[in-house]
Amino acid sequence: MGDKEKLEQARSRFIDSMAHNMHLYDITPSVGRLYGLLYFSEEPMTLDCMKDELGMSKTTMSTSVRQLQELRMVEKVWKRGVRKDLYQSIDDWYETFTDLFSVKWRMAISSNVASLKKSLEELDELIEDEATSEQVKNEAVIDKKKLKHALDYYDWVGRFVDSIESKEIFEFIPMKDE
Repeated sequence: MGDKEKLEQARSRFIDSMAHNMHLYDITPSVGRLYGLLYFSEEPMTLDCMKDELGMSKTTMSTSVRQLQELRMVEKVWKRGVRKDLYQSIDDWYETFTDLFSVKWRMAISSNVASLKKSLEELDELIEDEATSEQVKNEAVIDKKKLKHALDYYDWVGRFVDSIESKEIFEFIPMKDE
């Protein structure tokens, strides 16, 4: 195997691994491969170039690039004399992680806390209702304690996300200097 093939193999292995794990951010493997292509590209690329490299339709490329732009993983760039849109990867993975992680966890926290609060209201109604059997009241009291523990957890997760968004987390787990 020649040196160029070894280089391509090393890149492909990394891109495949990254694309496989992008599901953690609700990103499809094909979008992950596109990011990998742009990550290793020394020059910004047009949709046509991306399409040719990955063998996908221009519509798919356009949709994928838009998704990566929304996630702040890719940006449109301008180059003198080039009329087509050019795109390049944003390589600050710390920033990308903090953005993606924060958005996903904020949504999850909000949804789960709303459900917890609604359930707590229903449990309180059961506990306060004279028609509720003692057995159900006792179970509702136990459930209420569990749900309050879950609320404490989501409060902690919220503060953890705050530390990521404020970059305070890097005081405890520093980024490596290049």
